[in-house]
Amino acid sequence: NASAHSSAVATAKLVELHYELLPHPPYSPDLAPCDFFLFPNLKKWLGGKKFTSNEQVIAETEAYFAEFDKSYFSEGLQKWQKRWEKCILLKGDYVEK
Repeated sequence: NASAHSSAVATAKLVELHYELLPHPPYSPDLAPCDFFLFPNLKKWLGGKKFTSNEQVIAETEAYFAEFDKSYFSEGLQKWQKRWEKCILLKGDYVEK
Protein backbone atom coordinates (compact mmCIF):
# COMPACT_ATOMS: atom_id res chain seq x y z
CA ASN A 1 0.00 0.00 0.00
CA ALA A 2 1.45 3.33 -1.07
CA SER A 3 1.03 6.13 1.40
CA ALA A 4 -1.26 8.98 0.38
CA HIS A 5 1.56 11.47 -0.10
CA SER A 6 3.32 9.28 -2.67
CA SER A 7 0.60 7.38 -4.54
CA ALA A 8 0.58 7.83 -8.32
CA VAL A 9 -3.07 8.94 -8.40
CA ALA A 10 -2.60 11.56 -5.69
CA THR A 11 0.63 12.81 -7.26
CA ALA A 12 -1.01 13.09 -10.70
CA LYS A 13 -3.91 15.09 -9.24
CA LEU A 14 -1.56 17.48 -7.45
CA VAL A 15 0.37 18.04 -10.68
CA GLU A 16 -2.90 18.59 -12.57
CA LEU A 17 -3.91 21.25 -10.01
CA HIS A 18 -0.50 22.92 -10.41
CA TYR A 19 0.63 22.30 -6.84
CA GLU A 20 4.36 22.38 -6.28
CA LEU A 21 5.49 19.16 -4.63
CA LEU A 22 8.09 19.73 -1.94
CA PRO A 23 10.41 16.94 -0.81
CA HIS A 24 9.92 16.08 2.84
CA PRO A 25 9.88 13.14 5.20
CA PRO A 26 6.38 11.60 5.59
CA TYR A 27 6.26 12.78 9.20
CA SER A 28 8.61 15.07 11.01
CA PRO A 29 7.79 16.51 14.44
CA ASP A 30 10.20 19.32 13.57
CA LEU A 31 7.74 20.50 10.94
CA ALA A 32 4.40 20.29 12.76
CA PRO A 33 3.06 23.86 12.47
CA CYS A 34 0.83 23.60 15.52
CA ASP A 35 3.69 22.47 17.73
CA PHE A 36 5.97 25.05 16.18
CA PHE A 37 4.19 28.31 16.98
CA LEU A 38 0.53 27.82 17.89
CA PHE A 39 0.25 25.41 20.80
CA PRO A 40 3.24 26.22 23.03
CA ASN A 41 2.02 29.77 23.75
CA LEU A 42 -1.61 28.69 23.93
CA LYS A 43 -0.65 26.10 26.57
CA LYS A 44 1.01 28.88 28.59
CA TRP A 45 -2.10 31.08 28.21
CA LEU A 46 -4.42 28.31 29.41
CA GLY A 47 -2.01 26.98 32.05
CA GLY A 48 -3.42 26.87 35.57
CA LYS A 49 -6.91 27.95 34.53
CA LYS A 50 -9.90 25.82 35.53
CA PHE A 51 -12.86 25.28 33.22
CA THR A 52 -16.22 23.72 33.93
CA SER A 53 -17.43 23.39 30.35
CA ASN A 54 -16.22 23.02 26.78
CA GLU A 55 -17.81 26.39 26.03
CA GLN A 56 -15.48 28.07 28.55
CA VAL A 57 -12.44 26.45 26.94
CA ILE A 58 -13.61 27.53 23.49
CA ALA A 59 -14.27 31.11 24.66
CA GLU A 60 -10.86 31.38 26.32
CA THR A 61 -9.12 29.93 23.26
CA GLU A 62 -10.95 32.37 20.99
CA ALA A 63 -9.96 35.23 23.31
CA TYR A 64 -6.33 34.12 23.06
CA PHE A 65 -6.32 34.12 19.25
CA ALA A 66 -8.24 37.43 19.12
CA GLU A 67 -5.18 39.06 20.73
CA PHE A 68 -3.18 38.56 17.52
CA ASP A 69 -3.40 40.35 14.22
CA LYS A 70 -2.75 38.62 10.90
CA SER A 71 0.98 39.40 11.06
CA TYR A 72 1.40 36.96 13.98
CA PHE A 73 0.22 34.08 11.82
CA SER A 74 2.07 35.32 8.75
CA GLU A 75 5.35 35.60 10.67
CA GLY A 76 4.79 32.17 12.22
CA LEU A 77 4.31 30.62 8.79
CA GLN A 78 7.45 32.36 7.48
CA LYS A 79 9.47 30.93 10.38
CA TRP A 80 7.92 27.53 9.73
CA GLN A 81 8.99 27.74 6.08
CA LYS A 82 12.59 28.45 7.13
CA ARG A 83 12.46 25.44 9.45
CA TRP A 84 11.14 23.07 6.76
CA GLU A 85 13.76 24.32 4.29
CA LYS A 86 16.44 23.57 6.89
CA CYS A 87 14.91 20.14 7.58
CA ILE A 88 14.97 19.33 3.85
CA LEU A 89 18.57 20.53 3.60
CA LEU A 90 19.50 18.26 6.54
CA LYS A 91 17.57 15.35 4.98
CA GLY A 92 15.08 15.13 7.85
CA ASP A 93 17.56 15.34 10.70
CA TYR A 94 16.55 17.22 13.83
CA VAL A 95 16.18 20.96 13.32
CA GLU A 96 16.93 23.28 16.21
CA LYS A 97 14.52 26.12 16.93
